[in-house]
Amino acid sequence: MTVPEQRQRADAVRNADRIVRAAIEIFRERGPDASLDEIARRAGIGSATVYRRFGDRDGVIRAAFLTYFAEEIEPLALSARGAADAGAALAGALAGAVDTLAAHQGLVMAVKQSRTLSVDIAERFMGPLSTVLTRAQEAGQVRDDVSVRDLAAIVIMALATAHPGDPGQHDPRRYLALLLSSLRPSADRLPAPSGQHFLDRASGGCSKT
Repeated sequence: MTVPEQRQRADAVRNADRIVRAAIEIFRERGPDASLDEIARRAGIGSATVYRRFGDRDGVIRAAFLTYFAEEIEPLALSARGAADAGAALAGALAGAVDTLAAHQGLVMAVKQSRTLSVDIAERFMGPLSTVLTRAQEAGQVRDDVSVRDLAAIVIMALATAHPGDPGQHDPRRYLALLLSSLRPSADRLPAPSGQHFLDRASGGCSKT
């Protein structure tokens, strides 16, 4: 690869990062209706470059959300792995995920509207919680028929109760607590899931990714 090609690739990576971070910021400030042109202006990049790099507005939204999840949600799961109390660490990681996502309602709503949000995305970045979940189950703190996918669904269901009229996030926290209470060990077995598509529809009509 020649030096000019290396520079072009480096510039392309920097531009993509600027676009993604501009999208995260502007959706938080302006809500889900922010346009691609607004994002381009915030990034200091022409709209044509944005289209060339991401294809369309949905492509920008998806990239922004994946970056946000990788930087804000996955670390919560990773930090929970070293906790002495696995049950408390599990609940704390889920609460942290709901809180930070609820604080970015504009981005979350944009993702729902673009139909790119799915339980699969949440499950992917919450994967590190699998060891915490196993430890909590072995300690008798969590029922043994719960999976990481169930934890991802809990986050999305609690997040569905977030709304602009509740800036303190009282509703998401209340319903997360209610959902977490269902994780306690029980003699009753959970029914088998009907499949991922039902959960994807429940999270906003989104398809599998």
